[in-house]
Formats: sequence, C-alpha cells, structure tokens
Amino acid sequence: MTSSMMIGVAAALFAAFAWSLNFVVPFVIGDYSVFDFALFRFVISGVLGLGFLAFTRKALRGLSFRDLLTTAWLGFIGYLGYFLTVAGAAIFAGPVIAPAFLAFVPVVLAIVGNLRRRSVAWSSLILPLTLAVAGLSFVNASVFDAASMATTRSLPIGIPLAIAAVLLWTWFGIANESALAKRPGMDAGIWTALIMTGGGIEMLAFMPIGLALGVFEIPRLGLGWDVAVPLYLWGTGLALLASVGAAWAWTIASQRLPVALSAQLIVSETVFGTLFGLAVHGRSPTALEIAGIAILTVGVLTAVRAFHGGGRQSAVA
Repeated sequence: MTSSMMIGVAAALFAAFAWSLNFVVPFVIGDYSVFDFALFRFVISGVLGLGFLAFTRKALRGLSFRDLLTTAWLGFIGYLGYFLTVAGAAIFAGPVIAPAFLAFVPVVLAIVGNLRRRSVAWSSLILPLTLAVAGLSFVNASVFDAASMATTRSLPIGIPLAIAAVLLWTWFGIANESALAKRPGMDAGIWTALIMTGGGIEMLAFMPIGLALGVFEIPRLGLGWDVAVPLYLWGTGLALLASVGAAWAWTIASQRLPVALSAQLIVSETVFGTLFGLAVHGRSPTALEIAGIAILTVGVLTAVRAFHGGGRQSAVA
C-alpha cells in the first residue's frame, strides 16, 4: 500500500469516527432541538472557516468565482440539505428507523462511484458490498420492532426524507470527488474552509425560516449557561471535530482514494455510531449487533484489500 493510500484510508476512518458522534447529539443537548444544535455547529464552523481563509488571503487570489460557487453548493447539499432531510427523517420516522436507512449510504455511494469511474473490478467489489449489506442488516435487525415503531409519527413522510438524505450524501460524495479531480492542486484546508463557510452562511439564511416554522427552541429556553451548556459544549466540539476535522479529513481522502473505496470505509461510521449509541443507552450489544459489527469490520478490511490488490489492477487492464 502506498503512503498516499495509507493517508487516505486513515483520513476516511477518522472522518467516519468524527461523524458518528452525530448519533449521540439528540441524547446530550437537553431540551434543545437538533435545529438549535445545527445552528451552533454550522455557524461556529463557518466562522472558523472564515478565520482560516483570512490567514490564507494569498492563496485565495488563485480561486475563481466557479470555485466559490462550487463550494457553496457543496456546503448546501452536504451540510444544510443533508442535515434538514436527516432531521426530518428522524422526526417523522423516529430515531431508530431513519438511521437504519441512512446506514446504507456507503453501499449506494460505492456502487455509483464505481459506475462513474471504474476503479476496481466489480467481481472484487461483490464480497465487501455483500458484507456491508449483511452487517448493516444485522446491526439494524430490530429496526421495525414494536419499540421502534412506537417512536414514529409518519413513515410515508419520514422514509422519503431518509431516502432523500441518502441521495444527497451520495450526490455530495460524487460531486466533491469530481470537483477535486478537476483541481489537482487545490489545498485541502482551503477547500474545506470554503465549504464550511458556505454551510454556515446558508444555515444563517435558514434561521428566519426555522423561526417562522417554530423548529428552534432557543427563543423559549434562552441561552443561559445553566441551561445551554450542553449546546455550547457539543456545538463547539462537533464544529471542531466533525465539521472541521472530518470535512478536512474527507477532502484528503477524496484526493487520494476512489469514491468506491472511501465509501466502503465510511461504513465504519455505523460501527462507531452503534458503539456510541450503546454507551449512551448504557446497555450491552445483542448477539446480532456484535455479529453485524464484526461483519462490517471484515467488509471494510476486504474493501481495502480489493483496491490494494488484484481487483484494482484488473479494472485498469
């Protein structure tokens, strides 16, 4: 494995770990809504992005207006649009069913990525994709049980929103990789900062709409330290770790790995998310969950081997 590929794999795994922290947010922000959390997280990450760009003004001179439009669009579909569909899916389909649908993003992204740019033989992708589907199915085996269904409000609304979130993230993964391929000399930090800035501005633009719809709890709860400390800590923490760190890591991975491989590595987000979820709920994993986590881990290792070994060569030949 080349050093560039090793860096890409490590970056993709770090991004998956950081993004998996999103699964515990609803359980740690008290009475505030996920929209309150998103406002803090995306605006803080946008400010950090602007701060970074302020110190790289010389590099900004080489950017075109198309670069700015592209990153703003990526910020919309990968930040605001994806978040709104995820939040809506969780509200209407419940906190268990919605993530189960979203867990299949890596599988869809891997297939679409390899269809767009044949980076590995399909025969080499069959095993890791099969393991991913099997592992995700095991981890989410209880998704439609009575306890999960009791938390749903409207599946006809929630499930389409979850599917829309899958499509948006797939779109973001493909569009981001394609944009970076056209800009081989693009600095990962600047690209990430531009996306974060766009997402922060767009979240601020959504705020008046959200207030009119009543999705924010800040007007009712206020922002006093005694009430809002979880919002401050988790909003800042996730802005730094998930928005800044993970987005930067994903940009690095996108520059070094084919979409089909980086998508498979993001399967590990489900593994991390399941472990965090179990910790939050204070329970041990079931036998099916243990089996699912083990299968997902083997699937990730198999995917790396497929792209590092003969499968990649046969696709090129």
